[in-house]
Amino acid sequence: MNNVVLQKLQTSFRDAILESGEFRGELNAVVAKERIVEICRFLKEDPDLRYDLLADLFGIDMYTPLKRFGIVYNLYSLKNKHRIRLKTFVDEDHPHVASVATVWETANWHERETYDMFGIVFDGHPDLRRIYMPDDFEYFPLRKDFPLMGIPGSIPLPKK
Repeated sequence: MNNVVLQKLQTSFRDAILESGEFRGELNAVVAKERIVEICRFLKEDPDLRYDLLADLFGIDMYTPLKRFGIVYNLYSLKNKHRIRLKTFVDEDHPHVASVATVWETANWHERETYDMFGIVFDGHPDLRRIYMPDDFEYFPLRKDFPLMGIPGSIPLPKK
């Protein structure tokens, strides 16, 4: 199945599939961020593929100059009982990517969590606001440059 999926992706999005490979039998593909919504919609709507479940979406901080922040999309096809993992990367200076909430409604919460913890902005998101941290909190706790013990005085803590 991995070969079929990869062949369809490369045929339809030749310039947008930057890398591909397998890990433990599951297909991984790094895709251009500019085409992420189009690729996700294709994977969901193609009658042979039908990746109808966005199982997870999360951010990663590679802490390297060229690929600082990434977004990982774990997709599952109920029809084919098959998984694919898409990855895309955004610049540290402009961490923006298009929202896939129009493709899978569950992306709404996943994208909000990723925004709240990493500061990655999902353009076109219907309600992009923090869900864990206070609205006026100016930091993003899962970034690798965030101190492990937090920033003293940045948020009121409960009394012991």
